[in-house]
Amino acid sequence: MNTSLSWVKAYVPDLDVTAQEYTDAMTLTGTKVEGCEELDADLEKIVIGQIDKIEKHPDADKLVVCQVNIGTESVQIVTGAKNVFEGAKVPVVLDGGRVAGGHEPGQKVAGGIKIKKGKLRGVESFGMMCSIEELGSDTNMYPEAPENGIYIFPEDAEVGSSAIQALGRDDVIFEYEVTSNRVDCFSVIGIAREAAATFGKEFVPPVVTETGNDEDVNDYIKVSVENTELCPRYCARVVKNIKIGPSPLWMQRRLASVGIRPINILVDITNYVMEEYGQPMHAYNLDTIAGRQIIVKNAKDGDTFVTLDGQERKLDKDVLMICDGEKEIGIAGIMGGENSMITDDVKTMLFEAACFDGVNIRKSSKRVGLRTDASGKFEKGLDPNNAKAAIDRACQLVEEMGAGEVVGGTVDVYGKVKEPVRVPFDAEQINIMLGTDISEEQMLAYFKKIDLEYDAETKEVIAPTFRHDLFRLADLAEEVARFFGYDNIPTTLPSGEATAGKLSYKLRIEQIAREIAEFCGFSEGMTYSFESPKVFDKLLIPADSDLRRTVDIMNPLGEDYSIMRTVSLNGMLTSLATNYNRRNKNARLYELGNIYLPKALPLTELPEERMQFTLGMYGEGDFFTMKGVVEEFFEKIGMTGKETYDPNAGKPYLHPGRQANIIYDGKVVGYLGEVHPEVADTYGIGERAYVAVIDMPEIMEYATFDRKYIGIAKYPAVTRDISMVVPKKILVGQIEEVIEAKGGKYLESYALFDLYEGAQIKEGFKSVAYSIVFRAKDRTLEEADVSAAMEKILGALEGMGIELRK
Repeated sequence: MNTSLSWVKAYVPDLDVTAQEYTDAMTLTGTKVEGCEELDADLEKIVIGQIDKIEKHPDADKLVVCQVNIGTESVQIVTGAKNVFEGAKVPVVLDGGRVAGGHEPGQKVAGGIKIKKGKLRGVESFGMMCSIEELGSDTNMYPEAPENGIYIFPEDAEVGSSAIQALGRDDVIFEYEVTSNRVDCFSVIGIAREAAATFGKEFVPPVVTETGNDEDVNDYIKVSVENTELCPRYCARVVKNIKIGPSPLWMQRRLASVGIRPINILVDITNYVMEEYGQPMHAYNLDTIAGRQIIVKNAKDGDTFVTLDGQERKLDKDVLMICDGEKEIGIAGIMGGENSMITDDVKTMLFEAACFDGVNIRKSSKRVGLRTDASGKFEKGLDPNNAKAAIDRACQLVEEMGAGEVVGGTVDVYGKVKEPVRVPFDAEQINIMLGTDISEEQMLAYFKKIDLEYDAETKEVIAPTFRHDLFRLADLAEEVARFFGYDNIPTTLPSGEATAGKLSYKLRIEQIAREIAEFCGFSEGMTYSFESPKVFDKLLIPADSDLRRTVDIMNPLGEDYSIMRTVSLNGMLTSLATNYNRRNKNARLYELGNIYLPKALPLTELPEERMQFTLGMYGEGDFFTMKGVVEEFFEKIGMTGKETYDPNAGKPYLHPGRQANIIYDGKVVGYLGEVHPEVADTYGIGERAYVAVIDMPEIMEYATFDRKYIGIAKYPAVTRDISMVVPKKILVGQIEEVIEAKGGKYLESYALFDLYEGAQIKEGFKSVAYSIVFRAKDRTLEEADVSAAMEKILGALEGMGIELRK
């Protein structure tokens, strides 16, 4: 959104600020100024002069010598321009002045070309007469200027006065970054309202009066809206006895200042009102409208339509069209049709000011491949209550400028009227939110400056319909903050529990997972949550597995990213393979990421998202290294119970003899093992790789941060070592369960210190040795205490077929 400072000042008359002051203040109050351009930055010492006398140059056929009156004196200027004549009033840059460009001899300096007095073919010249290009513009913005030659002012121009001011070049153009929820600021009036509130000045919007003769517009045109969802309001007025001509200079200057090329009075009025009110308008030749009726309805699939730019557009059933009794005459909110365009011989014109659904306009614009200034405003979602004021303003300008005779009345099809929003007001809560101590009266004064009303009985602020962003107390707090000044809000701590500042329980568990993994040499990785259906085949997952029941992505980047993952291993194995193929000898990676398990297919509700703590490695380390990382993590999060491992995990992507489910308190909380050789080969990992996956939601109920202090033991420990010959089918975990169950109350710890298989051990057996520690807290243990416990342990072990080595 762009505005000129002079246009803003038209509605804030007392505004007297520099470009920098305006930029800083407006940005601080929420209307961010991205940048500004001072139109006269390269122009200096340029006045209006009148040519009194023209003589031929004595030594050059294409040059003339002019005597130019500049008000205080007459100066001699040599020029080669062909359109000069005696009596012409022209812009003159004096000796030492600057212009934006030109062809006369001059010294280039930063910010334009400096003009100095000199001689042209032996004749002195004390300045230069300027073209519009040398004044920093062009004939598109100043259509009255000649294509080649000196700019000629009207006869009533004042000799000696500033040519820069006369041309409106003493202005500043501001570019704003306006958020889409502040659609009111996509208009000059909206920006002016904000400027008045920012600088504490009076806001004086244009006074709009409904004009029109004694006729009834309903006798000229009928309007019906078939799709009221996409067109909540449609206003139409008729102007007859049209007189096409140029618009007044002040309107041309304002349009040119925001980059709109003046065309003729009718087009300029519609563009002017669009910029002034932020309400796009369109004009149709009423004589080309069949049946004198307007019908707003959707197009049909396969329809085509030729727009004003002469291009044929393909339509579908979702594009809203403006039609007459026989044909389409415009694409709603985007561009009118070639078949109803305004021409120079138009006699009667139909003005349209409507409100269309912003989302539909945006989509339609992309479908037909056409985006215009009008569609850019409509797609923000305009205020339907602004349409009537805008069309009345346009008709008012038509009559004031003598461009036609306005027919009385307005055709206004308005279904559900949009009402102002009432927001409960609580000054105390606003101060709590902001950390301020602003009085209620001061807050209400801020609201009044931006046209927010206050109902004292209900204690509600009434937001006008053009403010689409005000719905709740926090929105009101933002209005208070931006006018009080963000830089004036003191630094305060938030109140409540949040002041203590700590991570949630879930995030603390995840933080410990990261700490343990990194302490053990693992680096964090992040992989995509969406992947290819081919992953299941790579992981050897059976065709009937529940893991193949996936959430499909409606608009995937491609087949390789078309489903949400149900198992976390693909990303990990892919990352390990990348490291292996880049010749990294050792790789240890971990990831905390979700898997997505649908509760039903097709989806009726959001899938279950389960955080998985996935570890992967190859190189140094083995199955038991990975097992140690898992156990250290469990210990760190307070899972003081004994986890067990079930080798019958049944994971097809893990080695059948080197895998196990991790069981805690009878529940499977994860699994670990060596990657199946076939799977490793598929991924391109050329050596043994190991993975562990812990289901974080399962362990949350067992984790605890409660810690109890245990004093240093005062009495000595008693240690017993036992060596056993154990059948291979018996796991050491089963032996440890016996030791724990039979060790009694004095059992302190135990540790496996030897495991041997070889020629000295009979076939089908292995040698296992444990060190068992006993200790009492209140006395020194006696031999009888330890012997009783050891007898129970040995008896239970022998019952399992285990032989004690003596």
